[in-house]
Amino acid sequence: MSTTSTTASSPHPSRTGAPRSRGPALAVLSVAMLMTILDGSIVTVAMPAIQRDLGFSPAGLSWTVNAYLIAFGGLLLLAGRLGDLIGRKTMFLAGNAVFTAASLLAGTADGPGTLIAARFGQGVGSAMSSAVVLGILVTLFAEAGERAKAIGVFSFTGAAGASIGQVLGGVLTDAFSWNWIFFINLPIGLAVIALAVRALPDDRGAGLAAGADVIGALLVTGGLMLGIYTVVQIERYGWLAAHTLGLGAASAVLLAAFFVRQAMAGTPLMPLRILRSRNVAGANLVQMLTLSAMFAFQIIVALYMQKVLGYGALDTGLAMLPAAVAIGGVSLFVSARLNTRFGERNVLLAGLLLLLGAMGWLTRVPVDADYVTDLLPVMLLIAGGGLVLPALTSLGMSGAREDDAGLASGLFNTTQQIGMATGVAVLSTLAASRTDGLLSAGTDEATALTGGYHLAFGTAAALLVAALTVTLVVLRRPEPPAVPAVPADQQS
Repeated sequence: MSTTSTTASSPHPSRTGAPRSRGPALAVLSVAMLMTILDGSIVTVAMPAIQRDLGFSPAGLSWTVNAYLIAFGGLLLLAGRLGDLIGRKTMFLAGNAVFTAASLLAGTADGPGTLIAARFGQGVGSAMSSAVVLGILVTLFAEAGERAKAIGVFSFTGAAGASIGQVLGGVLTDAFSWNWIFFINLPIGLAVIALAVRALPDDRGAGLAAGADVIGALLVTGGLMLGIYTVVQIERYGWLAAHTLGLGAASAVLLAAFFVRQAMAGTPLMPLRILRSRNVAGANLVQMLTLSAMFAFQIIVALYMQKVLGYGALDTGLAMLPAAVAIGGVSLFVSARLNTRFGERNVLLAGLLLLLGAMGWLTRVPVDADYVTDLLPVMLLIAGGGLVLPALTSLGMSGAREDDAGLASGLFNTTQQIGMATGVAVLSTLAASRTDGLLSAGTDEATALTGGYHLAFGTAAALLVAALTVTLVVLRRPEPPAVPAVPADQQS
């Protein structure tokens, strides 16, 4: 891949250190991402206890998730570019410090306002650190085979964090209190900071003068935050409400103004050259479609288990554990070899087909499902995610120069958050609308809920078909790294 080799086009090359230092660096990056993803899923299990203890209204309770999501998704692109400018290691350390401090505030919160503010702070810290993680990773592992293995390990921690969070959230809340879902971040965050100081390579960054576009930063941050806020509120206001249409239009105007600004600015925040790569643009689009569809598995399957089958929170987490093992095992032990042998595009296609099979299976789950025959096959088919995520990561970073690696990382993480937020809005609204219609027609509650979930799973399948189409039409196998020419007087 031509993205990370230090060439003449990279005036401020990163110092990646000796090869022996890369193992601890990969471990630090993976643990930091594990903590971020763990925090995203662990809160959902504890929300009833948080509502009871802090006196949240039902509408207010959703802001324990929305505040984090808006800050995280809205700041990723800015944080990624700033990482390129001031140094990715500096941004990573600062982000983990902010996240850890906000976790302490969240754990000691005594009212809704404090907790929402703390969750916003966690989102800010997560954006700062997550935005540069992939940029650091691809500069550390420049060789294709090594990078594929590193991305496999990195993807494994993501799959593990999502499922561990659901199980751990139930255990900590039941055994202690909801406060401990935030306190658990303190030792992890402090350890990550201490180890990262030594394990991560120093990098100078290009300097703020190379891209300190304040107007562009305000436009993109405001546009993304407003857009994500609009999306997560669709379930409350509806698609055609004045609130949704007005704020959605305002977000679109801000983002359009941002792109105009980037085309004209002398030192743009996001050089538009990054979008000229069909792999970068295509992989980000495929990721949005795929993660929108995967919401149907991550959340709606859990709702189906609890509201229709009567599972408890801990039982639901354990029931979904085979999926985490399958995704993690494939991403850790299989994906790198397959990517190297067959190419990321072909592996991505295979993974998307497996996910499509899982969603198709879910469209037929009955009201009285048996776990082994009706749900366990889905948990195994979802292993396709272990093929999709590493392949998409490689493709999404493959067209960026080394001095744009942080920006490409931030862009990739931004589309990830947009995809998840869109999945929340679209699939939840469709499922709720279908359920309400069935209830109005006299259908019993369990059957009506199942009918709503079937529509969500069918829509997710359609999104995966769209992702397959984009993969076939747009994506190409990345070119091997360019080898700089050796001057004649240095040839032996």
